[in-house]
Amino acid sequence: MRIIDTVAGMQQQARDWKQAGEQIAFVPTMGNLHTGHIALVKAARKLAQRCVVSIFVNPKQFGPNEDFATYPRSFAADCAQLEAEGVDCVFAPSSEAMYPAGKDACTSITVPGLSDLLEGEHRPGFFTGVATIVCKLFNCVQPDVAVFGEKDYQQCFIVRRMVRDLDLAIEIVSQPTVREADGLALSSRNTYLDAEQRQRAAGLYRCLKKLVAAVHQHTDIGFAVIHASRELEQQGFEVDYVVVRRQTDLHVPVYNDTALVALAAVHLGATRLIDNLPFILERPESGIIAGQS
Repeated sequence: MRIIDTVAGMQQQARDWKQAGEQIAFVPTMGNLHTGHIALVKAARKLAQRCVVSIFVNPKQFGPNEDFATYPRSFAADCAQLEAEGVDCVFAPSSEAMYPAGKDACTSITVPGLSDLLEGEHRPGFFTGVATIVCKLFNCVQPDVAVFGEKDYQQCFIVRRMVRDLDLAIEIVSQPTVREADGLALSSRNTYLDAEQRQRAAGLYRCLKKLVAAVHQHTDIGFAVIHASRELEQQGFEVDYVVVRRQTDLHVPVYNDTALVALAAVHLGATRLIDNLPFILERPESGIIAGQS
């Protein structure tokens, strides 16, 4: 397995593979890999002759009061896992390699209509940072297919839209959220949780399941959302948002919309957790969506 840390080196490797008639599958990560990441790698390995995983903690997607400096990094252990999975190349550039003039002087990409919703509203500039780095990584790795996890539901949506709008010849494949036995979605930030918080954290998934069940039982969506938010607060979570949105565009559902997704973002102590649960509403009966934001 090669480890490449320069843009030119990665682009040359990609050219060599393509000239040999080989396709490239790509999994972008920020490292500190867990079982969810490895599931993406396993999927990618089946989609092309070559598999590249990037490890890059992107400063452009962190706000001034967020955890860039303390984000968990485990490069040696990550590489050992990836080599065991048969990955061909790890692309691990420095911040200087990706942003030679600095992250704030870099040309930026913003996906309109999506980047300021939900996560974007609570983390201003976050999705500009995501879209920019993903596009740059695509230009370095030159993948034919890229694999993302559905835990970051809105991120997947934004990447697909960016690829479409910029006419990038890359297939975007998403994989289901990988969870612990108690339902907690795997995340590198879960390592921030202490033992008591870790036990409580699974309440987020349980609450989303109850929210979806309530909507299936024809409870007014707005009422169900408010109840879910209050229940999370009672369990000790600080709630950024709990919503039900359309799968097609992440906008507020209207009467007869059936492909929906429940999304939530909460804080538990110093740790921010996100999760989502897509579902199909078979017999919508209420068009009342008051209480959503």
